[in-house]
Amino acid sequence: MTVHNLSKMMAEANAVIDTVSVHDALEMVNDSDVVLVDIRETVELVKNGTVPGAVHAPRGFLEFIVDPKGPMHHEAFVQDKRFLLFCATGGRSTLATRTLVEMGFEKTAHIAGGFAAWREAGGAVEPVK
Repeated sequence: MTVHNLSKMMAEANAVIDTVSVHDALEMVNDSDVVLVDIRETVELVKNGTVPGAVHAPRGFLEFIVDPKGPMHHEAFVQDKRFLLFCATGGRSTLATRTLVEMGFEKTAHIAGGFAAWREAGGAVEPVK
């Protein structure tokens, strides 16, 4: 059995995905061809808020949410848009972006530094209840 460690998995994912700086993401936030996707767990959103207008697709359910035949499908993923994923700091979104690219969502990237970088850069945040 081959065991991959996280460092190797992250390096392999980063080699095949696009990463967008938080400053570029801030410029894209009002672009109608871009969908921001928050992959954090619900408890994180309730505690820290989210980016206004972001689609919530928790990492643990992502494949089920993006698959048009999946039991939890979200209509945002049938659009021909660019998807920008983010998590708390960028680790989960790196792996999730790779997953989406492998599922055929070629115009998918993640935000370097995640939600923490977004907040630090002064990005808008709205509370979640």
